[in-house]
Amino acid sequence: MEKTLLVGDFLFVNKMAYGCKVPVTPLSFPLVHNTVPWVDIKSYSTIETLNYFRLPGFGKVQRNDVMVFNYPSGDTAVYDPRMPYGLMGHDYHGIVINEAFRIAQEKGISQVEFVNRFDEYKQMARKSLAEDKVAFDGREGRMIEHYGIIYRPVDKRENYIKRCVAIPGDELEIINSVLYINGKPAWVADNQALMYTVSNFLYTGSNSSFDNMMLTKYGLEKERQDYYYTDNTFKNLQMNLTKGELKKLKKDFPQAIFTLNVTPRPSKIMTKDSLDKFGFSVGQKIDNLNSFPKDFYHDNNPTNFEKITIPKKGSTVKLDKNNIAIYRRIISAYEGHKLVENGDKIFIDGKETTNYTFAMNYYWLMGDNRYNSADSRVWGFVPEDHVVGKASLVWFSKSPYLGIRWERIFKFIK
Repeated sequence: MEKTLLVGDFLFVNKMAYGCKVPVTPLSFPLVHNTVPWVDIKSYSTIETLNYFRLPGFGKVQRNDVMVFNYPSGDTAVYDPRMPYGLMGHDYHGIVINEAFRIAQEKGISQVEFVNRFDEYKQMARKSLAEDKVAFDGREGRMIEHYGIIYRPVDKRENYIKRCVAIPGDELEIINSVLYINGKPAWVADNQALMYTVSNFLYTGSNSSFDNMMLTKYGLEKERQDYYYTDNTFKNLQMNLTKGELKKLKKDFPQAIFTLNVTPRPSKIMTKDSLDKFGFSVGQKIDNLNSFPKDFYHDNNPTNFEKITIPKKGSTVKLDKNNIAIYRRIISAYEGHKLVENGDKIFIDGKETTNYTFAMNYYWLMGDNRYNSADSRVWGFVPEDHVVGKASLVWFSKSPYLGIRWERIFKFIK
């Protein structure tokens, strides 16, 4: 949500907007979330648990609300609460895939064999994470030790904040970074940021003077740019820009060329039976694991995403081997059924079926900082029992670079 919300913002969250949730874990340490600070121990007990129940609220979730919610992929978590560089709140399922690939590489396994033995290597990764308590940290570029694997009840999963771009029953698709809802381009927030490759950007000066100009004149922090600058020439200048920032830079640097970064889908979704004919390369199959639904045969990415319908309570979907990946976690993790896939056949709670009726409403959440956001494009739908409240107000804000941001104090979030 960077630029709509900034590092150092302190927020008021309206939990009555959609109705307050009754705690699933009523026995817990007050005024903290899931971990007691400094001692790094659980703040709650699961001796007594309650079922999901929500009190009446002022309204329902609306498209474009900035929502706080419990992290859907946080039912299982790598227990590593180091701040800010721990693994808490990260996508456990993505970590498993990365660890599976790392283990295969260490064993000298080819990509073809990794794909063919994917489930086997995922099991190795789960065992390694749970027993060896180590994982590769891409930010630090090394193996790190952690405290093992834990289960989080719904109300104790990490708090996330994103914008709700699609509500139950909506049809969603992303084409070349443009979000479409029900066939029409979606509303764009003022501070939605996209990534551009910039060429012919003429500037004479030093690295530090350029960084200072970008920060003071355009509000662009160095961390949101990527470039190599030598002999007064930019190499691979990448800029993360809102509509307003892009317009201002184009005016001040008319010779510069701004090209939106887009990753095309290698092909449209094909049925598994047609793969040999139309084909994904092995490398493409592995790349497909980076985005929801983390399946070899769905080639989604942050800038291009297949057309899907957001599940609505009481609606029924036809299931088959080509779309079951979209609904696996809904059926098994969120709605608590036993799901078994056997070839072309799908079994739910021991009964073969070709359809499924949803017991809850679901939402699709995306960050306004579209190229730097771990959101529904990575981990999928947000169930209604994970919704916490609506982010309403910035009551205090302090920049790590410029001090107190007086202009943001008591600013409404929109």
